[in-house]
Amino acid sequence: MLDIERKQIIQLIQQEVVPAIGCTEPVAVAFAVAKATETLGLIPSEIKVSLSANVLKNAMGVGIPGTGMIGLPIAIALGALIGKSEYQLEVLKDITPESLEAGKQMITDKKITISLKKDAPEKLYIEAVCTKGEESAQVIVRSEHTHICFIEKNGKILFEEQAVSVSEENKELSDLNLEKVYRFAMETPLEEIRFILESARLNKAAALSAFQYDYGHSLGKTMVNFYETGLMGNSMLPKILAHTSAACDARMAGAMIPVMTNSGSGNQGITATLPVVIYAEETGKSEESLIRALALSHLTVIYIKQSMGRLSALCGCVVASTGSACGITYLMGGGYRETAYAVKNMIANLAGVICDGAKPSCSLKVSSSVATAVFSAMMALEGKYVTSVEGIIDDDVDQSIRNLTRIASQGMNETDRMILEIMVNK
Repeated sequence: MLDIERKQIIQLIQQEVVPAIGCTEPVAVAFAVAKATETLGLIPSEIKVSLSANVLKNAMGVGIPGTGMIGLPIAIALGALIGKSEYQLEVLKDITPESLEAGKQMITDKKITISLKKDAPEKLYIEAVCTKGEESAQVIVRSEHTHICFIEKNGKILFEEQAVSVSEENKELSDLNLEKVYRFAMETPLEEIRFILESARLNKAAALSAFQYDYGHSLGKTMVNFYETGLMGNSMLPKILAHTSAACDARMAGAMIPVMTNSGSGNQGITATLPVVIYAEETGKSEESLIRALALSHLTVIYIKQSMGRLSALCGCVVASTGSACGITYLMGGGYRETAYAVKNMIANLAGVICDGAKPSCSLKVSSSVATAVFSAMMALEGKYVTSVEGIIDDDVDQSIRNLTRIASQGMNETDRMILEIMVNK
């Protein structure tokens, strides 16, 4: 692999694997509001946000960090009161009890209006308008959770840019495929990718914290409580499931705990990281093996998401657990062939898992997908894989991935609309 291509891939990973506090959709809305407030130069007396359906769907039922509250209104209020856009996806980390009370009052005073942007040009689209007297400011975020493409104050455009997707920013990487992902993870000098260990540190810390408290449905903690009953057992697979689910429990409940994301999603970052970390720890793998397995897992997720898009009707844990299946397959002793087998097994099993918004029960989908990741890796090591005569799987693993992402980004659009319709009309 050429040095320039390797450096581009490293830059891509560094762009896509970043820390966040809280679910990234309401946090992205808070980020847009924070930037609009900064542009206004005043605490707004009125805030209007208009959101694409997918952003709205993912922000309706999730806990907001440090608030004990669910949903967008408090995230929007705090974005205006204490949000700092320079913090990116940690925009709400300066919350205080006083600002929380002020945010609740802002909601009570009906200063916040949230609406669906029916003609949104992209699935990730946020308009935030803040006003105070005669003063107003508008900010638009699109394509990525912190990608600002438009800023206006009092009718004067201060900044305007066409949204640029990750794939467009890295046109040189448009030929990225699974084999190249695998070679990058195996061949890159270790010091150049050692930074990926930060994902292990952050996401495991989130899991360990969740074992101490009752977050969300406490699925991870419940699994730990059943270790000694014989139902789960105190073995490697239950530990993998418990740690991954626990971190998701904490994040979806709004714990004030940072996690490392992947492609704009904390749950994806958790799912791409913790199964690999726990397997490596339980089997005594070297630090080098862990680093390479994490690089393989995270870059596989990024590669698949490039053609699928940030948000869709397909649960992101399907993609993230496909990454962790690759990492575990490598740690089990598999090579590229077995890694490709594991990907095919994952796609064949989980292609239809829907995303019905970010919420505490996401930990259930995470645990199911991670269990499938382990099974897929086990099958791959035995030379067992789903073949091209079965369903959407193709002989070419990259075509199998394209089949999955095409279904997610195009075929499930009506499913997406129906999910939102059901959610808003309950």
